[in-house]
Amino acid sequence: MATTVRRTSITLPAAHLGEENPLPALRTPADPHQVHERDRAGLPADMARQIGYAPLRSLLPVRRLDGYDRHRTPTDLDAIVIENDRLRATVLPGLGGRVYSLVHKSTGRELLYRNPVLQPADFGLAGAWFSGGIEWNIGATGHTTLCCAPVHAARVPAPDGGEMLRLWEWERLRDLPFQVDLWLPEDAEFLLVGVRIRNPHHRPAPVYWWSNTAVTESPDTRVIVPAEEAWHFGYQRSLRRVPVPRWQGADRTYPVRGERPADYFYEVPDSARKWIAALDGEGHGLVQTSTDQLRGRKLFLWGNGPASQRWQRWLTEPGTDGYIEIQAGLARTQLEHLRMEPVSELSWLEAYGPLSTDPDAAHGTDWTAARDAVARGLEAALPRSYVEEAYRAWLASADTEPREILAAGSGWGALEVLHGRFKLPGTPFDEATLGEEQRPWVELLHNGRLPTGSLDVPPGPTLVAAHWRELLETAQADALVEYHLGVAQWHAGDRAQAVRSWERSLKAAESCWVVRCLAVADAESGHPKRAAERYLRAFALAVESGQGDTVLGALAREAVPALLAAGRAEDAETMLGALAPGVRRRGRFRLLAAQVLLALGDVSGARGVFDAGFEVDDLAEGEETLSETWFAVAERLVAGSGPVTETVRSRARAQHPVPDAYAFQPE
Repeated sequence: MATTVRRTSITLPAAHLGEENPLPALRTPADPHQVHERDRAGLPADMARQIGYAPLRSLLPVRRLDGYDRHRTPTDLDAIVIENDRLRATVLPGLGGRVYSLVHKSTGRELLYRNPVLQPADFGLAGAWFSGGIEWNIGATGHTTLCCAPVHAARVPAPDGGEMLRLWEWERLRDLPFQVDLWLPEDAEFLLVGVRIRNPHHRPAPVYWWSNTAVTESPDTRVIVPAEEAWHFGYQRSLRRVPVPRWQGADRTYPVRGERPADYFYEVPDSARKWIAALDGEGHGLVQTSTDQLRGRKLFLWGNGPASQRWQRWLTEPGTDGYIEIQAGLARTQLEHLRMEPVSELSWLEAYGPLSTDPDAAHGTDWTAARDAVARGLEAALPRSYVEEAYRAWLASADTEPREILAAGSGWGALEVLHGRFKLPGTPFDEATLGEEQRPWVELLHNGRLPTGSLDVPPGPTLVAAHWRELLETAQADALVEYHLGVAQWHAGDRAQAVRSWERSLKAAESCWVVRCLAVADAESGHPKRAAERYLRAFALAVESGQGDTVLGALAREAVPALLAAGRAEDAETMLGALAPGVRRRGRFRLLAAQVLLALGDVSGARGVFDAGFEVDDLAEGEETLSETWFAVAERLVAGSGPVTETVRSRARAQHPVPDAYAFQPE
């Protein structure tokens, strides 16, 4: 059959994603992918330099997506299918362009881990993320802010004259447009993927890319890669060079032999072909390869500990398969960002397809023989020279304009093109995609002012790039302009000036938005009592101005911990009581309620919250709040009216272990 690209839909049990958090994300996001400064001295010079290059200061201008839940209902999702007589790939343009499924038609094998549900969890840079398939991670260390967002999609002529699917968007953390072209040459058993990132600005930009492929984990799954060493990262802020395959008494290329979550970043020699494969006990599985620009290869495994297994179940349904991730990136590790020169582009070609090899060789004790067997099988199925030729042919098609738009992304790219007058052949950011969120900024660009508006209504997202900050600085000042300017200055690191802008906004018109920003500034600068006062005032203003549950819930989520830190437990209790019942029933607020009861001295009441049961929908990767609160309650139960000593802590942990339902942290 000829290669086709067609629209369809799939139905999955899916949780509701909810609304974006309307409060600008002023705090530096928590990042479990950190390396102690003292440990960087022992790393290769380029790796150490790139680990320290351009760390993410904030999520701005992106807003957090933390309003999702865990109540799944059958949901129709837009999908695009690319198919020839050998493979069928299903792509979800409304969810970051994720390749949800890749089926080898002659055997019926699913080559990816295909999650049977869509269940968001707080693993993404902006919050919501879901597991499975192939995702395209651009921006900064972690899962892209676009993983639950729509991207543009279109039908485009493929290099071989067939049809190709083009995905593109504007990555807002680094202000860079990118495209992902997917096609299946006729009779090909490999999905070809051309990727291009462009820096249209007259300044360098940090760049990050990792293609993340989830594959099913079985007891005999082995990950094979052309490397004899790897950098191990165990989420304890250190990188160490380890041998491959055996380390600490076990063959670590079998993910089930790991105890805890871990990353293995492989040292693939510069001259070697770049590939990584995951094969089952019979020698069947998926292989990913690329041109040499995509130099990094990685294995992520959950480990077989109880907390790791709990996370796996959290992301899908009990009784379903576990998964691992095999990944490919621009740098050796995901902790690094590269410098992209002004007015330049990066591009490469990837290929994904089935691989079958001699199981005795693939699973033998001779690591060199295992690698050689996979390398020979890959070369026979997809020669390295073919990949290079396909890359050159694709480059000639990368600027081809789309034939038919299949899905629409955001309007932010159109706004940036309008401002910068960029010419980006092949990826049209049409002005027709501009929407209500972009409208005030179009007004600022064309007329030097923001539309007159009241801060009694949500002010919408703030743009923080230098060129927008400069327009705000010269705009006619009012409460709204000063609010947005303060957010942009905060993002730029000029916190003192940000506070002054917010104070000027308050003089013009008091609003919950600005008072909350000042509360964050107080908390960040070590003034907890003042921060508490301002959070109380911000919440009161939100109530007075008729803000809805989304705003009040977002404020309370920040304010209650700040009030507890300032010793204002009674005020925290009152604030929680002012929320709508549906908000108070959410797991995050049940956890806050337990913390408030504990601070008020009602230890049995706090324990009762846990005994009644709740789920923190947006529990973050690496977050210890749940277990910390449980043990704080247990310690008070054991200590009674006495002090909490080390002996009490030990007894509390022994007598009151974390129940399975709350066991997300490894012991």
